[in-house]
Amino acid sequence: MKDRHLIALDLDGTLLKDDKTISEKTKTILDRVQKEGHIVMISTGRPYRSSEMYYKELGLTSPIVNFNGAYVHHPLSSSFGSYHQPLDLNTVYEIIETSFAHNIGNIVAEVLDNVFVHYHDEKLLDIFHLGDPNITTGDLRTYLKDNPTSLLIQSDADNVKKIRQYLSNTHAEVVEHRSWGAPFHVIEIVKHGVNKAVGVKRVADYYQIPQERIIAFGDEDNDLEMLQFAKYGVAMGNGIDSVKKIAKDITLTNEEDGIAVYLKKHLL
Repeated sequence: MKDRHLIALDLDGTLLKDDKTISEKTKTILDRVQKEGHIVMISTGRPYRSSEMYYKELGLTSPIVNFNGAYVHHPLSSSFGSYHQPLDLNTVYEIIETSFAHNIGNIVAEVLDNVFVHYHDEKLLDIFHLGDPNITTGDLRTYLKDNPTSLLIQSDADNVKKIRQYLSNTHAEVVEHRSWGAPFHVIEIVKHGVNKAVGVKRVADYYQIPQERIIAFGDEDNDLEMLQFAKYGVAMGNGIDSVKKIAKDITLTNEEDGIAVYLKKHLL
């Protein structure tokens, strides 16, 4: 297909409705888009194990970006390769030590499908059980022995700001950090230079699709680079202000089939 586009979809707050389902209207439009030869892909902060069900539900045949770009692979083809860019373990230990000086709620490290939770927390464990990972509970300084794909620090709003400031002051050259949207007060940390745009570019290069034919949808600050990179970076109507500010366009909310409405108007 001469003018096929690459369409990159964030999951939570973008493709997914608030109840974590995909609307039938959106599924129908995405199916039409794929049948017309365009490439639809998922680009998410989630690990693959908790995005696989949506990949299959949409009948995708493309690579997928997980952990905000720290892990990129093709579930159906080994020829694409597997790209894993974890954090340095010694840096993680330093961050963990500093975090304990603040009133943190918990720290979680993920090494792909191995999850390490510092403090036992049933509610937190329920979230991370999705996809049936290997979960270890206990002091991360004792049990975490491999470079983690990502690190999550849970705290209150004030301490999140303090820890992020510390990270910016001391580890800006080795880590990237984001904060989750309300109501969660969580800092998500990945390796420096890792973001969704890097993953989407890798997929675009694989299909030889130029930047001017990339459409990306997102709603949170972990989507910023991806929306800036794409020729058509589209913010959801429910997106945060900083995303809407840098986006090339704004569509309806995730509850109003924003993706389907935009693609039907501009691509179909």
